[in-house]
Amino acid sequence: MITLFGEGRGFRVAWLLEEMGLPYRLRPVDMLAGVDNDPGFLRVNPAGFIPAIQDGDVTMVESIAIMEYLLARYGPSPLVPSPHDPAFAAYQQFLHLGEAGLAASMFFFVVAKILAPEAERDNWGSRKALETFHSRLGLVVRQLDRASYMAGEHFTAADISVTYALEFAQRAGGVALGAAERAYIARTTERDAYWRAMDVCEATKAWAASLTLPD
Repeated sequence: MITLFGEGRGFRVAWLLEEMGLPYRLRPVDMLAGVDNDPGFLRVNPAGFIPAIQDGDVTMVESIAIMEYLLARYGPSPLVPSPHDPAFAAYQQFLHLGEAGLAASMFFFVVAKILAPEAERDNWGSRKALETFHSRLGLVVRQLDRASYMAGEHFTAADISVTYALEFAQRAGGVALGAAERAYIARTTERDAYWRAMDVCEATKAWAASLTLPD
């Protein structure tokens, strides 16, 4: 059975596993308590970040890489267009944009906003991270002018990647999204697999329920 370590970006992996119907177990990792207090997890990922998976003899980190591994190892899947499908290029772009362009930028903004000493929260790096997020968000908005999902008219794994980033921006970053983005999130999160993943990721579900989203 696949073991998924940690929530956070691990929610992407849990959602994908639910979409694919693959058996797995979630092994919580308390990042706030500090991974130095979790030697078992550090043996899996000595770099100390989440998520990670163990699948037999395979250990992997990085949420998008894990998603690509699962889709290739246990596919084919309707969540991935064929390389010869005209939708494939958009799929590949937005699968990676969801992390490299959106979630990674928002992470550094959120860390400064929440964890930095108060006098250091409004700094050039934090402002640049937020600016980067909004510039990449423009690509998502443009795509939603053309199609219902990131790769066209069908839900794919790219939508898992981007939806996670947009919800993270709303919940942790206090970013007010536009009507198109909110409607998109409503479409992607109405899926049964999303809510099954939420039920597994209890900390994520409780955190999300405790927040008031920006208008």
